[in-house]
Amino acid sequence: MIYKLGKEPLQPQNLEPEIGIVKVWFENLINATSIGSSDTLLKRMLSELAFELGFSGYAFPNVRPVSTYAVSNYPTDWQARYLARDYTLVDPVVEMARKTMKAFTWAAGSPRQAASKSVRTFYAEAADFGIRSGISIPIRTAFGHMSMLTLASNKQSLSLKTDIDQIAAVTSVALLHASFERNKAEPTAARSVELTAKQALCLKWSAEGKSMRAIATIENMSYGNVNFHINNAKKALDATSLPQATALATKLKLI
Repeated sequence: MIYKLGKEPLQPQNLEPEIGIVKVWFENLINATSIGSSDTLLKRMLSELAFELGFSGYAFPNVRPVSTYAVSNYPTDWQARYLARDYTLVDPVVEMARKTMKAFTWAAGSPRQAASKSVRTFYAEAADFGIRSGISIPIRTAFGHMSMLTLASNKQSLSLKTDIDQIAAVTSVALLHASFERNKAEPTAARSVELTAKQALCLKWSAEGKSMRAIATIENMSYGNVNFHINNAKKALDATSLPQATALATKLKLI
């Protein structure tokens, strides 16, 4: 069974078996994460495992507001474009992962059949980089975020000789996530956020415990201007409150 991502996204279709996935592969991934002593070694082992299974590449994004990043061997141009254009909001695979939170296979529909122009553009660009079908395994991570391992193929369709072992799949990807975290893996792509000098300055004062009225006095600005810069900073950081904005800006080393 495979999920077809076309005009009516994620409708199941029965296709002839092409690629077999067995529990042994996930066991090999678990073994790889246990001996991966560095993020460089983990990335190389993950590439080799993907190729052994017949896939052209892998992507391991950690999807968060603003600070989404990925470890992947996809073409660097595609990785940069995907995050710069915030394709996590467009990608039907990410949408399916969020809805189901279980391993699944997928195939992109024809760009002409996609429901929206943004999805049609996404399909066409992904196909240009040889990404047309694959397997995705999402997991929940801390504070309601999501990580997901995707193995991608340039084939138009994909099906399996056996069903995916959900427990083995989720276990192996959870261990992979923990291993990347433990080794402080360097992302191969990350979404960049920029603040203006005034936005950063106001957030920095806020992080130091100053109220907006105090910031206005210190910086010889009107209260309205401080409020303006802080609101724009919150929008840039996709934050719903000032404390969240200052926390994100601090974590991203913007202030």
